[in-house]
Amino acid sequence: MKQFLILSTLFLLVSASYAQEKKPLTYDDILKWNRITEKSISNDGNYIVYKAEPWKGDAVLKIIDKLGAELSAVAGGNDAAISHHSTHVAFKIEPEKDVVRDLKLKKTKKDKMPLNKLGIYNLKTKALDTVPNLKSFKLPKQWDGFMAYQTQTEILNDTTLQEVKEESKENGFMLNVRNLTSGEIMQFPYVTDYIFAKHKEVIAFVSTGADNEMEPGIYYYNLLDAVQTAVLTGKGKYKQLTLNKTGSSLAFLADTSQSKKPAYQLYLWNQNDGLNELASTNTKGIEEGWQISEHGQLKIADKTKRVYFGLAPVKPEKDTTKLDEEIPELDVWHWNEPILHTEQLTTKKDDLTKSYLAVYHLDNNKIVQLEQKSDSDIEWINEGNSDYLVAYSNLPYAVQRMWEGYPEHNDFYLVNINTGERKMFKQDVRAYPSASPNGKYIYWYNAMDTTWNTYHINKGIEYKISTANAIQCADEINDIPNPASSYGTGGWLVNDEALLLYDRFDIWKVDPENKTAPVNITVDGGESKTSYRLIDYDKAYHGLIDEDYKGIDVSKPLYLIGHNEVSREDGFYKTTIKNRKSPKVLLSGQYRLTAPTRAKDANVLVYTKEDFQEFPNLSVTENDFKKSKAVSDVNLKQKDFLWGTKELYTWTSLDGQQLEGLLVKPANFDPNKKYPLIVNFYEKSSQRLYHHQIPEAHRSTIDYHYYASHDYVIFNPDVYYKEGYPGESAFNCVMPGISQLIAEGFIDEKAIAAQGHSWGGYQVAYLATRTNLFAAIESGAPVVNMFSAYGGIRLWTGRNRSFQYEHTQSRIGKSIWESPLRYLENSPLFTADKITTPMLIMHNEDDGAVPFSQGVEFFIALRRLKKEAWLLNYNDADHWPTLVRDKYDFQVRLAQFFDHYLKGEPMPRWMKKGIPAVDKGLDLGY
Repeated sequence: MKQFLILSTLFLLVSASYAQEKKPLTYDDILKWNRITEKSISNDGNYIVYKAEPWKGDAVLKIIDKLGAELSAVAGGNDAAISHHSTHVAFKIEPEKDVVRDLKLKKTKKDKMPLNKLGIYNLKTKALDTVPNLKSFKLPKQWDGFMAYQTQTEILNDTTLQEVKEESKENGFMLNVRNLTSGEIMQFPYVTDYIFAKHKEVIAFVSTGADNEMEPGIYYYNLLDAVQTAVLTGKGKYKQLTLNKTGSSLAFLADTSQSKKPAYQLYLWNQNDGLNELASTNTKGIEEGWQISEHGQLKIADKTKRVYFGLAPVKPEKDTTKLDEEIPELDVWHWNEPILHTEQLTTKKDDLTKSYLAVYHLDNNKIVQLEQKSDSDIEWINEGNSDYLVAYSNLPYAVQRMWEGYPEHNDFYLVNINTGERKMFKQDVRAYPSASPNGKYIYWYNAMDTTWNTYHINKGIEYKISTANAIQCADEINDIPNPASSYGTGGWLVNDEALLLYDRFDIWKVDPENKTAPVNITVDGGESKTSYRLIDYDKAYHGLIDEDYKGIDVSKPLYLIGHNEVSREDGFYKTTIKNRKSPKVLLSGQYRLTAPTRAKDANVLVYTKEDFQEFPNLSVTENDFKKSKAVSDVNLKQKDFLWGTKELYTWTSLDGQQLEGLLVKPANFDPNKKYPLIVNFYEKSSQRLYHHQIPEAHRSTIDYHYYASHDYVIFNPDVYYKEGYPGESAFNCVMPGISQLIAEGFIDEKAIAAQGHSWGGYQVAYLATRTNLFAAIESGAPVVNMFSAYGGIRLWTGRNRSFQYEHTQSRIGKSIWESPLRYLENSPLFTADKITTPMLIMHNEDDGAVPFSQGVEFFIALRRLKKEAWLLNYNDADHWPTLVRDKYDFQVRLAQFFDHYLKGEPMPRWMKKGIPAVDKGLDLGY
């Protein structure tokens, strides 16, 4: 017994010593914290490239083999691409940030600042080559042997070179086409645009010309034959360079008129017929007052003789007989115009460059306009090779969108590509259409009756392929007064044979014409409470490269990622469509998983696994996860810091509902000790139990690791809402959870704070009017006056905010005229006189989501009522600060605010005396 006590004492001493060696995080430490912000795997599966990037400082690009052996590490490397045959990695190398900073301090001119470099790493020889003065680079994705990059030529200070044309975005830069095998480089001067063909070793480019070396114009270069063809030469403007997949045809727009107001012609060149002008402004089929748009994307259909391009109305010219000062600066708002005028102002730039799809039929030299001004958007069918496309329009219902929000009402049209004839096949449906991969069907989710529907294009027949009785496709826990969104789809089987639909847990195979009953192919999702979702490796690959993806192959196994809603565990699974049985577990446990990335030509996968303690490093596996190996470790110093724990916490709401939330406890938690508590929440977060939450100087919320390392407990409760009572719902859910924590004995009831931003900011502001429990509250970008906010504008979109209160997050469910008391009761401003808690408000004047006036109203009310309050307004920020310097500053002030009121730390000067405007930028007042 004595020996046991000695060993126990020694163990405690060692544990205490170990704990003392660890230190709490600072925000300076956090700024150095790495994330993995890029990752890719070579097609042969032998190499992985990833970027470890700190919040502040230089990123490091790492090239490793699949066993984790490091081949190269390049500071400043990013935007990496691996060649098709896995022989080379190309990437951009940015100048060291400290070097750039020092040059800026010395007031170095912009044209004297260091440029990026190009890195080319040979995976076979393990040699790194760098090229200075990089402007851009491209690496073909479906063939190999060459790459292209633009560089800025260094002009020596020599009087003989003063007449050299300056390289610029308008004049172009040197294009270098490099043979990756021989190292030979071909150069083309003053190139403004260049593209590779997808399937063949062909490049096309535009040059503004270089005296006797090269005429301005468009050029086509066959890389294998080293044959250059001048497609069209002469001074002019050349736009929308487009090659077909095989590189045999080249389409583009050109204007050689030298006019200040260009009028573009549409050209097509191919190897057999040479160059042909297809269309110009006066070509038959182009409506009077319309012209070919330089902003319309060109597309050469690969299986039909069609070239798609854009048309647009000719813009009215400005009256040059008047001075600007003689023209009124005026916006005219009309009560019944379809789009609210503020939204028009927000989209004005895009509207001025908007184009409408048209097609040139090469077999009969005919132009057909396909898209109309009234269309909201179009949907391709079989990538333009079908005889139809889908257009949909919200215009007849646009006004009511102001208060209804999404999904919008739409009319669906089938547009005949050969004739332009339009047929409305669905009227006033709250949905958006999509096309099946092989073009047999249009399909959509109807939000009003929660069904999935198809339309057979050739038969002209609509089918309702799911019902709520058979498959519950709508969000079961939807708690906003709006139609529930769907759980989505897993995709189509090959040849459009069936559509895979998701319910809350399972995957269903559904006949697109409803000939057979839906089949649950995952079987046990509902019973086990596991939400299965498809990992479609083929779609992931083809979606990045081209339109060759044709659907899910039933002869191959299906790979799934699953999340258990009860245990919060994730897993990878395997099943087949033909054999209905519970999916086979490949990997599962108490962690969060991300869907793997698979090599195109090998069964090698890269994925991440994480929990609150474990960083999501990259792991590599083969053979269905039988063996996995971690191949990155980007935060080796994490072990030096105090790290908390995260657990699931349960309690009962004031109205009797069983609730769950997340509870973060400090390292070396002692249940006999009293800890300060920060309550931080938004809506529901408990399913994020195993999320790592990388330490960050956040833009709008507390960093859990920082506060856990400084002996704070953090409580993140789930909130369930009742229509018309958002504030009370938050109170009913959050406050009993806090009370239960206090009753457990480890929370200092005099040191409890709340923090939230936007919707969370509103809720903590509301709580401040209902309780004096909190010692301090930070409320970011809160809506405190729902009356004034109801008529406000979201500057991001120009849209009115009414729909948010009637149908979405604010959950009032009615207009201010239908239910004025609900708007009054839920607005913290009108009961601000009851607030006793010191309030820190962060709201920025350029906020595009919540009007800045809301934060001002709140601050002015608290000031008038002589309540302790501070307002932080970051001048270069929007809804939240995004610049590292501003996020760092916010987190420092937030920590000082909480430390003062919850830990008794001295009040910083900015809180005690403020920062006078004359000291702005000179004194931070920390």
